[in-house]
Amino acid sequence: MDTGPSARSHGTRGVEHVENGTTTPHVPPQPSAPPVPSAAPRGAPPLADWLRTPRPEAEPGIWRCGHDPLPAADPDRTPARQLASGAVVSFLIGWLVWSLLWNGYLGDYWLWPLLALTPEDWRQGADDKTAFVVAHYLYYGLVLAGLAAVFGRLGHWDEVGRRAAARLKGRSRTSPRAAGPPPPGEDPVVWPQLRRAGGGSEQAAERLSAEVLAGRMSDVDHARIERAWQSVRSRPVGLPQFTEAVLRDGAAACTHPSGARDLPSRAARHDLSLSQVRIGTAADDDRNPQDYRGAGLALEPALLGTSALAVGPSGAGKTTRLVRPVVESLCLQALAGQAAVVAVTSSGTKPAPDDAFDVVVRPGRPESAYDLDLYGGTDDPDEAAALLAEALVGDLADGLPGGDSRRAATTLAQLLGPFRTAHGRFPAVPELRELLDGVPGPLAALREALGRDPARPGHRAHLRELDAYERQLGRPGDTGTLLADRVALLDRPAFADFFAPPGLARGAAGGDHRPFSLRALEHPLRVRIDLPERGHAEASRILARLVLAQFTDAALARDDQSLFACLVLDDADRTITPQALRGLQRLRSGHAGVLLTLRALDDVPEPLRGPLLGAVGCRVACAGVTPWDAERFAEVWGTEWVQTRDVTNRQLVSDEPLTKLMHGIRRMVTGRHVTAESVTVRTVQRQRWSASDLANELEPGQAVVSFTTVRGRRTPPVLARLGE
Repeated sequence: MDTGPSARSHGTRGVEHVENGTTTPHVPPQPSAPPVPSAAPRGAPPLADWLRTPRPEAEPGIWRCGHDPLPAADPDRTPARQLASGAVVSFLIGWLVWSLLWNGYLGDYWLWPLLALTPEDWRQGADDKTAFVVAHYLYYGLVLAGLAAVFGRLGHWDEVGRRAAARLKGRSRTSPRAAGPPPPGEDPVVWPQLRRAGGGSEQAAERLSAEVLAGRMSDVDHARIERAWQSVRSRPVGLPQFTEAVLRDGAAACTHPSGARDLPSRAARHDLSLSQVRIGTAADDDRNPQDYRGAGLALEPALLGTSALAVGPSGAGKTTRLVRPVVESLCLQALAGQAAVVAVTSSGTKPAPDDAFDVVVRPGRPESAYDLDLYGGTDDPDEAAALLAEALVGDLADGLPGGDSRRAATTLAQLLGPFRTAHGRFPAVPELRELLDGVPGPLAALREALGRDPARPGHRAHLRELDAYERQLGRPGDTGTLLADRVALLDRPAFADFFAPPGLARGAAGGDHRPFSLRALEHPLRVRIDLPERGHAEASRILARLVLAQFTDAALARDDQSLFACLVLDDADRTITPQALRGLQRLRSGHAGVLLTLRALDDVPEPLRGPLLGAVGCRVACAGVTPWDAERFAEVWGTEWVQTRDVTNRQLVSDEPLTKLMHGIRRMVTGRHVTAESVTVRTVQRQRWSASDLANELEPGQAVVSFTTVRGRRTPPVLARLGE
């Protein structure tokens, strides 16, 4: 990159980063002045107006761009239907009274004030009775005004008018409202913070303001330069380089190492100033809290940092209405130097075009330019063994000695340590399979390689590891055979050119793929891993567990955690393990998160279903969820205090003759006995969403979602329509 301040976050353009023998991708440089992308977001006003759009503080998960908060709920507020019917009835009664007065059915008594206040000459002696006529109409107007005041108060006409005006006002705002230009010292278009920094930054602010007003800057450019400016504020020594880059390149300053300044296309609404992506709209329903009714819903790093889980059958919209917008948003944030994203999908499912990613890994596909490092880019045998054991047998924890994958990790470490010491690298898949099978030749060759240099550090310790491994071969509790069977799923002809460890000559491994390691999460990378789900389902599950384990380890091991790292795992079938749950709970402190989707919780072992819902902070129950899964969601969302009204009717019996006569007449007219109504109000606990409601009342496209921020603030479940 040609700017010093952001090199720490963005990396260096045109140079491959080498970490433990694994290379992060080298993206070919693009022209220094790429074509200016279209103004964003799609359908929004120009960037200047978009920057000035109000973004008021709101509850977690609310789309804040142009958000218009609803007034606080009024417990004494009359329902609209009741208010309208009361207004109509009061108007009809008032009209009836006036009609009776006008037509003389009530006599002339209501004219007495007029007759008493006007001279008799006006009515009898004078030839010109204009004054009397005027007085009459004035009096009629006063009577009408009095009737309107009385019946208007009874029918709450003023409240009806206020609500009608508010509704008409709400219907006439078709796009996010844009306020007028704020004061010069607060206008984001003129970069006020940059102007106040001094040191020649005024010229940089002028250049950026001109780029905005001329339409040469997009929302990605603004977010990227703002990110670089925040880095400069924390390290003021980089201000001269930042200013020089802005004056030279304008809106193209501090570009992503790939040279891209936008995605080829967008399908969702984004607000990069807040890192939000809109995923739907909350229903205007009594079940929803007042603040959420009718508001847009959005996801952002502050929510994804607690990890998210979406459950629903195929076709419920998990991929198109949730995964794709989130992946698209994270790719935009990566271009702005704010995030790193790894999207794991099945082959053929693309959350975004290939051009939207810096690295596309396709195991089993000859055209793939990148390979996946099975050992996670580490040179520690114990760490590599733990990650690989989690991937190979993590889903079989209940059937392993000790109840988890630690025994399998120990077995792998007994082989990986000596092999790395002897050869300076970890074994390739065929070599590891032979060692796990206990083939005498490879084990003897490894022992011989260690014996060539008895003075090598750890020589005796590694020989003891091999001795311990050989003693366990074939005995009860031996995990080597199980590990060998699982490794055999990766030792297939389709994967012959893949999974070569760093340090192995490419000619020996075959193929021309470069190994990719998730240790590259230090940089704002966009990565997609397409799993060969159709022909190699078991191998795909192993690779999915491997990516999840490596992501958790790499995200927490980063020296610079200013970038938000996110793993999007579309279809996490048989991927959740006890170790994976422990990793999910630790990600929040490492500025990272995971988005998981499942067709049903049955894809997760029974003992882990409840802990999984408890480990993630954001939960989405899509339409069509099974009653058993709905019960789990209803349990985790808990209960709330509500007021219930019990109405009891009892028949009235009277011994008074007149009262009995009136009751008899009323019974003859209505056909019912005369009763007295008794209302009892109680405060009880009820489930926020019952399992029956979740399983049976959600319409296609609807979902119930809840959010949790990284600071621990939780929201109640909200009924929403995804994709709107």
